[in-house]
Amino acid sequence: MSQFSSLIFPPRFFKIFFFVFYFSFLAYATVPSSKTFKYINEGEFGELSVEYFADYRALPIYALPFQLCFYNTTPNAFTLALRMGHRRSESLMRWVWAANRDRPVHENATLSFKRDGNLVLTDFDGTIAWQTGTANKGVVGLNLLPNGNLVLYDKKGKFIWQSFDHPTDTLLVGQNLRSNGPNRLVSRVSNMDGSQGPYSFVMEQRYWAMYYMVKNSPKPLLYYKSDEFGNGQGSLANLNFYCKPEYEQAYAFEVGFTYDMKNSTSSGTYILTRPKYNSTYSMLRVESDGNLKIYTFNENVVWGAWEMTFKLFGRDSDREISECKLPQRCGSLGICEDNQCIACPRPQGFLGWRKSCAPPVLPPCKGGANLDYYKVVGVEHFLNGYNEGEGPMKLADCRNKCNNDCGCLGFFYKGESSKCLLAPVLGTLVEVSNSSHVGYIKMSK
Repeated sequence: MSQFSSLIFPPRFFKIFFFVFYFSFLAYATVPSSKTFKYINEGEFGELSVEYFADYRALPIYALPFQLCFYNTTPNAFTLALRMGHRRSESLMRWVWAANRDRPVHENATLSFKRDGNLVLTDFDGTIAWQTGTANKGVVGLNLLPNGNLVLYDKKGKFIWQSFDHPTDTLLVGQNLRSNGPNRLVSRVSNMDGSQGPYSFVMEQRYWAMYYMVKNSPKPLLYYKSDEFGNGQGSLANLNFYCKPEYEQAYAFEVGFTYDMKNSTSSGTYILTRPKYNSTYSMLRVESDGNLKIYTFNENVVWGAWEMTFKLFGRDSDREISECKLPQRCGSLGICEDNQCIACPRPQGFLGWRKSCAPPVLPPCKGGANLDYYKVVGVEHFLNGYNEGEGPMKLADCRNKCNNDCGCLGFFYKGESSKCLLAPVLGTLVEVSNSSHVGYIKMSK
């Protein structure tokens, strides 16, 4: 018998050996001291023109035309964000990514990149506002790439973390949405408030779609859906925002999406616009009003370097959808015709539209006892484009459904089809020529 045959190693030994080896490897793969940093949000503000009339402090992390900054639109509430634009262009610089969009920090907040490979944003009181969560995962360095992707990488150059995997309201060229990863963009509340707003761009099934979230509805409301992708089989696996010369020629550029279908061999392109110059520095954004736009930065132009090269809702009837289909084109209540807000529907009739036009104040919800409605003839709700409503049903039944739904602010009835749409929000009412399409606005009796 061999002298080694009596040496039996229990399974526990191998587990201990594996963990010792694994953590020893990670401990060895640390960020060199020369690449660590600690930047404090303090000092003078920059003087260049930036989006949202913001104040900002630029950090020494840049790859032109991109630079990481602290910025604020309200005093002492800062966002760590990526800015796009050239100093030499003397044009507005735009914000294309935000780290802590829903948790602003204050003066003397700190951005640290430590030996353990974690990138951490800490507020003045030591509270962690945001982090990449990459401590002890083999990160050895940080880099801002020329396409605007902020990455943390390991010894082999593999990305352990990248900002492209965490979009906010914007896609840059080369960035994508995935069925097994980030699949949506979410708007800002407003130009002065960078937190998550109510509008979203979502990749789903064989479409991309636009949604509006309101408090009276458990689900977001669909207000736009694209043409179908693929050959009618499978679902979207990847939607990549791309830019390339059209037909490999430099006189025009395609900007749009390339896509792959899951459970299908189908793939292809979906062209949104064709600018006449190099459009590599383009950005797709969900705006705070629910519109979808592409802005293109021409780095060779001194004045007016930014051009809006695409918008989904606009006033060009040949290329764009009417602005009347935007949920709040006419505020919380208004009638829209030919992209203009033309009237404020009130119980006493139509008044001139103003921003102060609003639905009636309702009594506490107790069924239909204290409720009534006033009638608006020849209108459709902005949801009617993708939701005809329920039915057929009688007008009285439609009214009762709205009476018994505390979230219903009115209903829209189509006489020829007897379809009933309950509206959890009113917003923009689109004027139509069919007088059998009628809106009923809920009010106190």
